[in-house]
Amino acid sequence: MTAAMIGRLNHVAIAVPDLAAASALYRDRLGATVSAPVAQPDHGVTTVFIELPNTKIELIAPLGGNSPIAAFLERNPSGGIHHICYEVADVAAAARDLAAGGARVLGSVKIGAHGKPVVFVHPKDFLGTLIELEQA
Repeated sequence: MTAAMIGRLNHVAIAVPDLAAASALYRDRLGATVSAPVAQPDHGVTTVFIELPNTKIELIAPLGGNSPIAAFLERNPSGGIHHICYEVADVAAAARDLAAGGARVLGSVKIGAHGKPVVFVHPKDFLGTLIELEQA
């Protein structure tokens, strides 16, 4: 594992209990460009992206009864930062390198909200922050 593994910040994800209200807050109070909601059934969330000049904010709300963010929202009813996504050149290689170094890679590589391969790394291995790696 080398320092060159990590690329640019792709997005910061914020879990929210009410996607419409959160979208309106960013659009109406901050004047942000807010995408339409998109269901991500493979990930158990509905996403909205807020486009910024240098990155994105991803608002995520539970989709279905088995949503992985339901427990997060139970602990944080108002919502909060859920994960940070960094770009990497090769998600599968990054996952292998991280696992070989002792990090807990959560699940296998899946296709994420941007149609690119992603994988998550346990927050206990990254200073309490859930990390998503997305193929650049």
